[in-house]
Amino acid sequence: MAHPTVHRARIKRRFPGHACYIRMQMTESASPEHNLSALGLILPQLSAPGGNYVSAKRVGTVVYLSGVISTDEAGVITGTVGADRSIEDGYAAARACALTQLAVLKRESGSLDRVAEIIGVNGYVNAVAGFPDSPAVINGASDLLVKVFGEAGRHVRAAVGVNALPRNALVEVQMTVRVKEG
Repeated sequence: MAHPTVHRARIKRRFPGHACYIRMQMTESASPEHNLSALGLILPQLSAPGGNYVSAKRVGTVVYLSGVISTDEAGVITGTVGADRSIEDGYAAARACALTQLAVLKRESGSLDRVAEIIGVNGYVNAVAGFPDSPAVINGASDLLVKVFGEAGRHVRAAVGVNALPRNALVEVQMTVRVKEG
């Protein structure tokens, strides 16, 4: 093995300049704000909470987000998967929930670029009894989070079928997120 001084000299010849040469040459991955824009997505307008609670609560660097029901520009996305709605409808509704959660996060932190990682997602699917594919529905939220945040969007998750949600919503999603300090 070469003497450490000789090894450092070889590295210096291959990577001239200051010590951060390699980091400077690496391509930065796109920011979450950029990724959202590149996907052609616009965050929805937020309404006030529907009860005596807050939409987000920050404890240190962890932000707990209240559950949000599936909505779009026409209002609440309603129905029951396995009865009058398909898995694909549920997937789109879960994605709509994730977009609403991103709007809450942006309001709370100022920018999605302040998100360090998505910690957890709890997804609830209004489904017929015995419906086995709640995870396929909640993938609508999970897939979007990974597209926006990359590896930092991967999270732990629960995907549960239920027999009713507020306002007959198709899906509800609750999240826990870690933001960057500062």
